[in-house]
Amino acid sequence: MQRYLILFPLLAVLLAAPVLAADTAPAAKPAPAASVPKEEKSVTHGRVTVDGKTIHYTATAGTILLRDAKNQPTASMFYVAYTEDGVRNLAGRPVTFVYNGGPGSSTVWLLMGGMGPMRVMTKDHVPTPPPPYDINTNNPYTLLNKTDLVFIDAVGTGYSRPVGKGTDKMFWGVDQDVRSFGQFIQRYISDNNRWNSPKFLLGESYGTTRSANLADWLQQNGVALNGVVLLSSILNYGDGWPGTDLGEITYLPSYAAVAWYHHALPQQPAHLAPLVRQVEQFASTEYAHALFEGTRLPPAEYDRVVQKLHEYTGLSEKYIRQVNLRINMMRFRAQLLRDRGRTIGRLDARFEGWNRDNAEEYPDYSAMSQAITPAYTAAFNWYVRNDLKFVSQRPYVILNDQTIRHWDWKHPVPGSFFPVPLPDVAPNLADALRKNPNLRVFSGNGYFDLGTPFYKTEYDFAHMKLPPALLKNVSFHFYHSGHMLYLHEHTLMDLHRDLSAFYSQVLSVH
Repeated sequence: MQRYLILFPLLAVLLAAPVLAADTAPAAKPAPAASVPKEEKSVTHGRVTVDGKTIHYTATAGTILLRDAKNQPTASMFYVAYTEDGVRNLAGRPVTFVYNGGPGSSTVWLLMGGMGPMRVMTKDHVPTPPPPYDINTNNPYTLLNKTDLVFIDAVGTGYSRPVGKGTDKMFWGVDQDVRSFGQFIQRYISDNNRWNSPKFLLGESYGTTRSANLADWLQQNGVALNGVVLLSSILNYGDGWPGTDLGEITYLPSYAAVAWYHHALPQQPAHLAPLVRQVEQFASTEYAHALFEGTRLPPAEYDRVVQKLHEYTGLSEKYIRQVNLRINMMRFRAQLLRDRGRTIGRLDARFEGWNRDNAEEYPDYSAMSQAITPAYTAAFNWYVRNDLKFVSQRPYVILNDQTIRHWDWKHPVPGSFFPVPLPDVAPNLADALRKNPNLRVFSGNGYFDLGTPFYKTEYDFAHMKLPPALLKNVSFHFYHSGHMLYLHEHTLMDLHRDLSAFYSQVLSVH
């Protein structure tokens, strides 16, 4: 079960409590042809100060129509773009296309969490109180200091939806989704004269799955990228089938980090990073061997692994024997702080929650999503109306749980004509890197993320069959935060510093 859960980095958010009901859309029926809307656009202006420099910008909230091979409209995709004013040479100003994941999530999280010029202020690792919420109109961590930003909502989320003869099925799938984003990007750079601008993708969670696949799609369709930013990556969904042990191996360093954060280890190290590297070494050697041996493992070695797992996870040796060395992620969330009467979050294990009773096997709800979703929902709905001046009679769909329920996960790896039932897009990113050896990749992960564990990201890149010369194009960054790196302000500060350096390095190639 644990390995299957890694398939859905935002599933716990999408299936969260009724607070999301007003912003969750049912599966849409095909819209009648007469309902095709016109493209909309609302243009406003603002300014933001970053690193002591004031940036005047134009904000454009609008829609772009997608069309099929017969030039018939099939979808309307909503976006919010921020472009620096006074730029005469657009070839010198990068543009970055930004999106969240799910599948079924709007891009409100990255837009209002730290990448855009506005930021909703939430509490760190504890629930944010009800409104009024504090909306910072001058976000000093926005990436506008380095690049123009285009935040895009996937079809079925935000204000994006099928139109005309379009249907959900045409867009709800691994490759269907990438084609829609690819067409949107081609339209945007054509309409805004950005073909010669440096181009970047920035995705979070399933958005990293999209980015890896989209980078390859764009390269094959004549759009070379300068950089790809992956935040909280999930690249391979197909390595967690029952009977395999990779899930247990790649989760273990995250368990250790989370137990360290909650001071639940029998011997608490002073610093996290050395502990993580020590656990990674154990996970990939002695622990991997023990799992591989299964019932053939000698008793003395079994006992030694039990003792190590107790040392690295804080779980009792009795419990570790009960689960036969295989620690389920959902159970870990309920078990780690059981003696304190608490559970921990999945996407951000720094957040704590309460079960209905203290004997339940799994947590009742996603502690992080319940702690922040109302704030993000209210902040964006206020912002889009009052600052962006974009008015729609349709509700803005923050999260659409129907999307992930009906998602087409089949995807063929490059060089194969046969799609597999669960996607592995790491070969697509490797394909893009081989074909565009100047492409640079930034990978950022939180230590306390149990949705997309950081060691899994390292494993996926190590198995992309890239030559050392191309693997040098990838930089890894790890932060004391959960899935949404921007919830922890000190991490957001570090992320902004690291991304600014990444953009400068990439752009220095020319």
